[in-house]
Amino acid sequence: MLDSRQGWLAHPHPIPRPLRSWLGDHGSLTRRLKSRCGAFRVVPLATGLARPNPDEYALLGLAPGTRAYVREVMLLCDGLPVVFAHSVLPHTGLRGGWNGITRLGSRSLGEALFSDHRIERQPLAFRQVRDGHPLFRSASEQQALAIGSLWARRSVFCLNNHPLLVTEVFLPAIDAL
Repeated sequence: MLDSRQGWLAHPHPIPRPLRSWLGDHGSLTRRLKSRCGAFRVVPLATGLARPNPDEYALLGLAPGTRAYVREVMLLCDGLPVVFAHSVLPHTGLRGGWNGITRLGSRSLGEALFSDHRIERQPLAFRQVRDGHPLFRSASEQQALAIGSLWARRSVFCLNNHPLLVTEVFLPAIDAL
């Protein structure tokens, strides 16, 4: 399922050591962030039908150009943006058990994913996103970043055979946690 031509890696070996524990953690990122900060907050940036990023179509079994439900949020710890999260749900999944995703608002998707035993998580994939990549642009729009790349991870969650892709881009402030 991982397409190395798209730059996604099955193992986080080249990731800088301080980020490895964040990116390689298979548990709930929301839960871990909440344990590291006094005030955790989810700030919705964009939600609705949109075209996924080019490297997401094949992973979700979508024809290029197909629209899907896309949700983008910023995760803040004590007011600092630490993670940009991007999730993509094929339109058919809205009727296949994931319909509550459209009503999350400022609630965490992670809490829902890790509280339902019916949801299965596929392996993590990792990549460095650089200036020009849609994820880098979206993550950096909210703040002025003085760096040219960020590390991201993604995983597909399945519920009733309907995939939901969750990508998390780790921002420089994560180092403070």
